Amino acid sequence: MSKLIYRRRPSARPALQSGVTPLHSGEPTHGPLTREELQLAVRNHSMPLEALREDLTPPGLHYVLTHFDIPHVSGAWHLRIGGAVERAMELSLAALKRDPAISVQVTMECAGNGRSLLRPRPLSQPWTLEGVGTAVWTGVPLAYLLGQAGVEPEAVEVVFTGLDAGIQGGVRQQYARSLPISEALRADVVLAYKMNGNELPPQHGYPLRLVVPGWYGMASVKWLQSVQVVTTPFTGFQQSVAYRYQHNADDAGTPVSRIRVRSLMVPPGVPDFYTRRRYLPRGPVMLQGRAWSGEGAVTKVEVGIDGKWAPAQLDKPAGAFAWRGWSLPWVADPGHHELACRATDATGAVQPLEQHWNYQGMGNNTVQRVRVIVE
Repeated sequence: MSKLIYRRRPSARPALQSGVTPLHSGEPTHGPLTREELQLAVRNHSMPLEALREDLTPPGLHYVLTHFDIPHVSGAWHLRIGGAVERAMELSLAALKRDPAISVQVTMECAGNGRSLLRPRPLSQPWTLEGVGTAVWTGVPLAYLLGQAGVEPEAVEVVFTGLDAGIQGGVRQQYARSLPISEALRADVVLAYKMNGNELPPQHGYPLRLVVPGWYGMASVKWLQSVQVVTTPFTGFQQSVAYRYQHNADDAGTPVSRIRVRSLMVPPGVPDFYTRRRYLPRGPVMLQGRAWSGEGAVTKVEVGIDGKWAPAQLDKPAGAFAWRGWSLPWVADPGHHELACRATDATGAVQPLEQHWNYQGMGNNTVQRVRVIVE
C-alpha cells in the first residue's frame, strides 16, 4: 500500500469532515526529496535486494507501508461480516482459528514501487525498487466465510475496512478497499492470522489481514475490522481517488489492480557504503534474482550485459502467485559494466525498457539496471 498526497478533481471530492483542511502537496517535481517524503521513507521500509536470495522473506525484511498509525489491538477484538448477506457474523480470533485454514505463498508488491525513479517524481512514499516481499500467509479462505454468511444475489462487491485511521486528501477515514465478488470468492484469497508460520507481527496487520494473491499490496487490507458485502460499487477514498492510473490531476483514471510483470537481480559483489556502487573481482560470477507477475506465470527472464541480452535459467515455480528464481553465469571482465534483467509472463507482457509515466506513480515495472565495476 502506498500513501498518496496529491491534488484532486473537484467533481470527485468526497465530502470533507468539519474542521479538516484539504491537503495540497503540489504537482510532481524534478526537485530533491521533500521533508514529507523523508518522513514517509523513515516510517516505511523496503526489502534489501540481497534478500532476493531467499525463497521466503523474513517479516523484518518484507516491505512495509502503513498509511496512518499502526493500531494498538488489545482486549476483545472481533471481525464483523455483514451487509448483503443472509446471516451477519461476528467472529473472535479464536473462532477463526477453528475454521478450515489454507496457506498461500504470495509475492506482494507495493503499487507505488519505483515511484522515486520517475521524472517528474510524484510526491508520496519514495520507493526505489525494493517495495516487495514474499511470505506464506495462513488463515481462513474468504470464500468459506462468505459461504457461511450467505451472499445475497444482488451483491456486487465486498468492502474491507481496517482499524488504521487518519486523514488523507482532506478526508478523515479508516483505510478501506473493495473487491469485486468474483475476486472475493477466489479459493486463494485468505484472511490471514499467520505469516511464515508465526503470528502476524503488528506492522503486518495483527491480528488479521486480507491477502489477495496477484494484486498490488493496497488490496490486502491490514488490521481487518469488518467485511461488508455491498450491492453498489464502493466509492471510498482509497478506491475511487487513490490507486488509479492517471495522466494528470484532472483525469479520473483507471483503477490499479493486478501486479505487472517484473524481475529484480541480487546486486553482485559488494557495495560502496554511501553510493551503493557495486564492486566485484574478475572471473566467473552467478547472476541471480526473482521474477513475478499477477497476470500470469513468468515464462522467460532475460539478462542484459552491456546491452546484450541472454536467456536466464528459470527455477521451478513455487506457486501461482510467488516469485520465480532465475540465474545466469557470467565471466566478468575488468572495467565498468551495466547489468539488467527483464521478465515476460504468460500473457506476453514484457517489462518496458523505459517507464511510462503516470500521475500517482503506480505500477512501475521498468527493467532494473545495476552498474558494476570489475576490478
